[in-house]
Amino acid sequence: MQLLTIDEAFDRATGHKSLLLGNGFSMAFDRNIFSYGSLFSKADFTGVEHIPHLFEALQTRDFEAVIRFLIKLQSIIEIYDSISEELFAVIAEDIEKVKNALASSVANNHPPLPFSVTDEQYRHCRAFLRNFRKIYTLNYDVLLYWALMHDDVDDEPMRSDDGFRHPEGNEDAPYVSWQSAHSPSVFYMHGALHLFDAGHEITKYTWSKTRVPIVEQIRSALDEEKYPLFVSEGHSHEKLDKIMHNAYLHKALRSFSSIGGSLFVFGHSFDDNDDHILNQIPQSAISKLFVGLFGNPNIPDNQQIIAKAQKLQKTRAAMPYKRAFELDFFDVSTAQVWG
Repeated sequence: MQLLTIDEAFDRATGHKSLLLGNGFSMAFDRNIFSYGSLFSKADFTGVEHIPHLFEALQTRDFEAVIRFLIKLQSIIEIYDSISEELFAVIAEDIEKVKNALASSVANNHPPLPFSVTDEQYRHCRAFLRNFRKIYTLNYDVLLYWALMHDDVDDEPMRSDDGFRHPEGNEDAPYVSWQSAHSPSVFYMHGALHLFDAGHEITKYTWSKTRVPIVEQIRSALDEEKYPLFVSEGHSHEKLDKIMHNAYLHKALRSFSSIGGSLFVFGHSFDDNDDHILNQIPQSAISKLFVGLFGNPNIPDNQQIIAKAQKLQKTRAAMPYKRAFELDFFDVSTAQVWG
């Protein structure tokens, strides 16, 4: 298979272009920070010293794989009448502890300041992002937020409205809140480090409101056992359930399912855990799908991506009253997202 360059893909695109970002976007900046192995090595399991043994027993460094196992374990032990409710409760607590360890690890492993990214890296990233009318990300980190906000490195404006504004009636609050009446162009589909569910509103930490670096604010919140809005459930259907019960996340999913034109997928493995997102692609109105691959198209990971994308294309083709979309694959390295 001959992969397109990113410029060739842009030339083939029709209509408005949308972008779906996976963890490859962040790993392209620094694989040593944003890989699951790196996150595990920096995780703080103080007070829950038995949790690392779960990772060892399952021979993984993938937080979501451990969460999936524990959820399955709950389902299995429910079958046995002799299993105590206490054990079931312990497993439920461990699920939350693994989720919280993931949030803490992402925050503690994260570059501390926007200036950890060079101006040249920002320019490259913003040049890439500027091609898209709407941006959807599955990443928890604030790299995308930094890049969109760092408008002092170039003279070209970017349309990057995430729907957050000063809280109505509380304009002096040290945060901004999501206002559902707006039409955002940027969506954090699985939440993010700087987003918090306060119950009555979704809030976002910012530098402009406090003059305190965002990552520092997040770490302070974690110290107070306040955890960011993360969709880190083990299975796709459980992630969907959490999304459907959160107004912000639900709107993000609805927006994604209604896009048209051309969709570009960058840095995503097409893992089954994200089927709740991927299955929206055939439901959408897109006419072209461009999927990014890293390295040789024939390696197993890329073959899995290709097969999954082709399956989505076949699903659309079989749908009545919808036209099939075209499918192409591009070499993500040609995008030079971070230079």
